[in-house]
Amino acid sequence: MSRATRPHLPMRPLWLCRGCGAPWPCQPARLALLVEYRADRTALLIYLSTLMAEAGAQLSQLNGSAVAEDLTERFLTWARAR
Repeated sequence: MSRATRPHLPMRPLWLCRGCGAPWPCQPARLALLVEYRADRTALLIYLSTLMAEAGAQLSQLNGSAVAEDLTERFLTWARAR
């Protein structure tokens, strides 16, 4: 019998992966997003920018601050076209 795998989705407001516990977007989530948005990288970047703004607001409420450079690397830099 196989175990059901949890989807790699964000757990708000902590912005950790529900599936593996890594900071979201984790590697499996990044791969899934690249596949889902393979025909429209611009839409992916817009989607991730929206989530980054939401994460920044939520993390700053929890932690007192969210480092913009860290969030940019975490949410956007990896998704840019090569």
